[in-house]
Amino acid sequence: MSGAVKGRREPAFTVADFRTRAASLELHKPGDDFGDHHLNPDFAEMVRNKAVNRAAVLIPVIDYPDEPAVLLTKRTDKLRTHSGQVAFPGGRIDPEDGDPETAAVRECAEETGIGADHIEIVGRLPDYMTGSGFRISPVLSVVRPGYAIIPNPAEVDAVFEVPLAYLMDEANHQRGSRMFQGRERFYYEMPYGERYIWGITAGIIRLMYERLYL
Repeated sequence: MSGAVKGRREPAFTVADFRTRAASLELHKPGDDFGDHHLNPDFAEMVRNKAVNRAAVLIPVIDYPDEPAVLLTKRTDKLRTHSGQVAFPGGRIDPEDGDPETAAVRECAEETGIGADHIEIVGRLPDYMTGSGFRISPVLSVVRPGYAIIPNPAEVDAVFEVPLAYLMDEANHQRGSRMFQGRERFYYEMPYGERYIWGITAGIIRLMYERLYL
């Protein structure tokens, strides 16, 4: 017997459905205010005040007909910030970029070798604010297979994929916590095999789930 809630539309984890959901997304809605403070309301004022550095990440959904997957990277241990962590391709928005979409595509090419000729922009999520001082624009995209992965060794240790269905299943959204400045802070974590997705990346995945699939 199905456990589906009566009257609720179950998500179809296909690229066509993803495109449809992304196209209907409202970039700004009343009450939009997502970020590291989502699970820590008492942290909100500090996060809002600090999030002044503009950045963009690309959320690359790979157009596999049977099971779309999301492409992620593992940052090198040598980086000054968020070293060794799982991340989307992305970085600061440079003045010459002009918009988050251009920055996200550029960063993806620099970090993974996947160029603009394989990337279709399909939407953008509301900005995600971080306690480390960034306001990140998550850019939604569909990636055509057939590319060659060429990781930038200065930034990326590994490039890997996780099924879209796995990341958009709330059952896989766990809550972890750590002590920060003498107080317990909460964050999302989404372990997948040997990969540990947590923090900002898991928070952006959660934002994607709440805006597109909840």
